[in-house]
Amino acid sequence: MTFWAGWLTVFVVGLVAVVTPGPDFALTLRSSLAYSRRAGVYTAVGIGLGNTIHATYCLIGIGALIAQSILLFNGLKLLGAGYLIYLGLKSLQAKPMQAESLQDNRRIVSAFAAFRLGLFGNLLNPKATLFFLALFTQIVQPGTPFSTQAIYGGTVALQSLVWFALLALLISQRWVKQLLVNISHWLERVTGAVLILLGLRLAVAKLSD
Repeated sequence: MTFWAGWLTVFVVGLVAVVTPGPDFALTLRSSLAYSRRAGVYTAVGIGLGNTIHATYCLIGIGALIAQSILLFNGLKLLGAGYLIYLGLKSLQAKPMQAESLQDNRRIVSAFAAFRLGLFGNLLNPKATLFFLALFTQIVQPGTPFSTQAIYGGTVALQSLVWFALLALLISQRWVKQLLVNISHWLERVTGAVLILLGLRLAVAKLSD
């Protein structure tokens, strides 16, 4: 497979995976609604770094070890499920938002905390490991240069960073928040329920899924 054919495959498959709603989408939505535009963007940065780490260890073979170890996979799976459920339970406690609290600092969270939210939420999802393994095993050959592999991995990581940062910017726009002022707590609660369902689904997922 030529470089451009491989890259185009990575770009298309990665784009579809990134824009499909999942745990990363729910985390970005939660940060943007519950905290601020800044928090949502930092969560997106954490997700982007998480995907970079996933891509890196998959390309060097560690991901294959995780995928082949039921014990290790299940341990990571349960950690990720527990983290998503924890975040979901917190979101279920969301209170109605007052019109005067539409400013970005209506809830204070540090940049690092928002970044950590996206990073750990992404890293603790073993499905991401399997996604990168499934993708890269189709296009990476023993003779594929390291630089080419790095471009493949960086493409998906950049896609996730750009997509979720744009999502955070859109959700946190003042006019969007104004529209959401009466239902924001319900949206956050729905997001929390989605996180819990994703966590439960992750907890019962089989290695072969």
